Amino acid sequence: MSYLRRALTPSRLLVLSFVGLILMGTVGFMVLPGLYTGQPLGWLDALFTSTSAVCVTGLAVVDTATYFTTAGQAWILFLVQLGGLGILTFTTLVILALGRRLSLQHEAVTATTAEVAPDVDFRQLVRNIVRFTLAFELLGALVLFIAWVGRYPVATALWHAIFQSVSAFCNAGFSTFSDSLMGFAGSPVALLTIGGLIALGGLGFLTLEELHLRWRHRGAPNPVRLSLHSRLVLGVTAVLVVGGMVLYAVLEWRNTLGGMTTMNKLVNALFMSLTARTAGFNSVSYGATADSTNFITVLLMSIGGSPGSTAGGLKTTTFAVLVVAALTRLRGRHNASIWARTLPEESVQRAVGLFVVGFVVVTIGILILAVVQLPPLGSGSSSGFLGYMFEAVSAFNTV
Repeated sequence: MSYLRRALTPSRLLVLSFVGLILMGTVGFMVLPGLYTGQPLGWLDALFTSTSAVCVTGLAVVDTATYFTTAGQAWILFLVQLGGLGILTFTTLVILALGRRLSLQHEAVTATTAEVAPDVDFRQLVRNIVRFTLAFELLGALVLFIAWVGRYPVATALWHAIFQSVSAFCNAGFSTFSDSLMGFAGSPVALLTIGGLIALGGLGFLTLEELHLRWRHRGAPNPVRLSLHSRLVLGVTAVLVVGGMVLYAVLEWRNTLGGMTTMNKLVNALFMSLTARTAGFNSVSYGATADSTNFITVLLMSIGGSPGSTAGGLKTTTFAVLVVAALTRLRGRHNASIWARTLPEESVQRAVGLFVVGFVVVTIGILILAVVQLPPLGSGSSSGFLGYMFEAVSAFNTV
């Protein structure tokens, strides 16, 4: 037992937890009754779907809206919710609920928050993870239900609202609509609500907790200051969202956005910028967008969301560290710093290492897709090599 405890490092425990959840999901797809409207999934497709749901990727080999019954969609949503929050979060919550002390393995997993946010109590953070999640998902579902109840029967509108809200906050991209959200390109309320959930889910629970603490103590003599981590997250996120929106609007104004009103053009450009970094929803067809637009999407997918969030990608803070380190070297300086704070050399080296590993893995993935010549992204402009790049980057960054 002692050997097993030493062998179960936090990283291994995390991996094993996700592997166990994926296998549970796969078996569920094969043995649970009433999940399909027709033929059930084979083992390989079941494994792929379970992996995509647990890793909140959203890639699918069948149409979620028509292939699965409500029970089947609920099973997918269950896996998305557990995968988005992380299985370790739930086990930690159970231990806290029982009033027990965290084990050393759990301490090691959560103690890293103290390195970036000293004002945050990690035990309280773990409790608030579920509180934040349920609150945002319930609020999003309520707004979507009100917007859709006149368009669908009450029960149908409620299920669509719940599914889209959970999928959006967990940045999963699964949808109960066959065309994702293309049918709502003219509905600013739906796109802004889902886009807001995507943004909140992609900020990271640590940043949300710091913002929560800052709001609670806003009138105190010594208000809570945002950590460098949260300031980088908020700053980089704002730049990427606004920059992506501007680029999408300029590149697609007369193309996929051409037949819309000015308001809907701006809302769809904003939504495309938000969803591209990790969510995977779409309100326009990527097969009809220009190559330049899809390349911008590839770049945003590569950066992804923020640490401690339901989002994938390289992460906003890693991207920020790389940019700061590059500018430091160009200026002939040795120590990377931002906002009068010096970045630890270990953080810089870790960021470079993550970038190199990610680049190599994605490059190999693109090469494999090109060699086996899988069908590219649709029949529009994004065909051939860009289509392979789009799919590989989307999969690796769980978009």
